[in-house]
Order: sequence, then C-alpha cells, then structure tokens
Amino acid sequence: MRVRRALLFMPGDSRSKIEKGAALGVDSIIMDLEDGVALNNKPAARASIAAALREVEFGSTERLVRINPVGGEFYADDLMATVAARPDGYVLPKVESAQQIEIVSEWLFQAEAEYGFPQGSIALLPIVESARGIVNLREIAGADPRVAALIFGAEDFAGDVGAIRTSEGKEVLYARSAVVTHAKAFNVQAVDTVYLKLDDTPGLIAETRFCLELGFTGKLAIHPRQVAPMQAVFTPTPDEVAAARRLIEAHEAHQAAGTGAFALDGKMVDMPIIRAAQSVLARAEAATRS
Repeated sequence: MRVRRALLFMPGDSRSKIEKGAALGVDSIIMDLEDGVALNNKPAARASIAAALREVEFGSTERLVRINPVGGEFYADDLMATVAARPDGYVLPKVESAQQIEIVSEWLFQAEAEYGFPQGSIALLPIVESARGIVNLREIAGADPRVAALIFGAEDFAGDVGAIRTSEGKEVLYARSAVVTHAKAFNVQAVDTVYLKLDDTPGLIAETRFCLELGFTGKLAIHPRQVAPMQAVFTPTPDEVAAARRLIEAHEAHQAAGTGAFALDGKMVDMPIIRAAQSVLARAEAATRS
C-alpha cells in the first residue's frame, strides 16, 4: 500500500508551484481544480495539470488531481482534460454517496481501456465533508475497489452542521472517528483534514500527533512548510521501532514457551499490544520504502 503521510495541495493553474511541490519529496501532491482555481481559470488549470503530469519529474511522489464535485458542471471536463496524462489518482470532493464514486470509476474503466492503462490502476480518494457524507460512510468506503483512502474535510463539515470550529476540535471528533473507523473496516487509509494556521508548527505537530493517535495514516497539507512535520509525526522514531521489535521478540519467545499474555517492564502484554507493535513496524517499513 502506498504511503500517504502528507498530501500537499497545489493550485492546478500554477506550474511553478506544482514543480516546487514535486521537488519536496512529499508523499502525494494534489493538483487542484476545485477551490484553489477561479471559475474563469479552470480551462487553463486543466491544461497546466495535464502538461505537468507529462513533463514534470515527480520521483516517488504520488500525482493526484482534485476535480470539481461529481454531479456538477465541471467534473467531466476535469476528467477528460487530464486522464490521458495518467495521474495516479483523483481526489473527489464533497462525496455524499457511493453513486458519485461509481460514476467516476465507470468512466475511468472506459478511459483506461481506451488509453491502454491497466484496469483499476487509477485510484480514487473521496473527501467526506458533510453530515450526509458522514452518515453514508459505509457505502462510500465500500463503493469501489479504486477507493484507496477516505479523507475528512473538517471545515466544510463544520459549516454544514453549524458547528463552531475550536482549536481542540471537539466539534468534529465524532466525524473524525467515524472516518477512521470506516476506513479501517474497509482496509483503506484515513487522511485527516487541513491545518489552517500556517505559522503554528507546534500546533500542527500536536494536531497531527492527535490524529495519529486516533488512527489516521496521513493529513492534508496546504503549504510546503507543513510537509516535513507531518511526515515526521507519521514516521515511527528509532526508539519506537526498537521498542516494538523488543515487544514482538518477547512475545515470540513466550509463545515458543507456551505462554500467552506476559509481563514486560511491569506492564501486561497481550495480543492487542502486539498488534499495535506490528503496526509500528509496518509504518516504519512503509516509510523506508517511500
């Protein structure tokens, strides 16, 4: 599974910003055709993204395109203008039903056949950012094999339900937890919302750590300076890796001796603790491959 610790938005109508993002070593770049582009500049942005997909060296960075909402007047043109350049995936905003995902997936099936791309090779990452989207998470998460991650959009969600945004985020905790739960139930990644305070690195790190603790595997970034702190938080430290390995080695030794649960450093260790240690090692290995 591809690592998506930080997913950086870049406006689709700025070739220079796309090139800057491609040089950062970020896990994923989202070239934006939705909110980041004015209505009268969308045709130019489509052409800019298609050219960037063909000409810019992204290295190991995933190349994603956020189209306009499915069912609106712009999304079909977004897809038609960019698919031939073969992005790695599309980010779908304001998803509220499985049908929106199915519409795009069926269209991509035909496009992949036309251009000779492997079937199912273009991923879909829906953003859930409304009350209806949260209520329909089960059908959204299981809508199609192309769904690689669920993304939570807190700002739009708060506006939709009439919540007041707070630094603690208590007003979106239920929705955040629902996104993680459904993502894990359907074996896809969970990506958290943007952090809007660009000059608050300690706050960004704290929120990213909180999201990691909830079970998220990545977070949306809106500025290049946010990338390194995010990717660092989602990457286990050497001490965390060493502790996880020690736990697993002790578990294997006790299993060989016929012992189930055991004590280590004064703490009881059983299978949930071992699974958490295995998750740490898996995240570390995936980060090494990225």
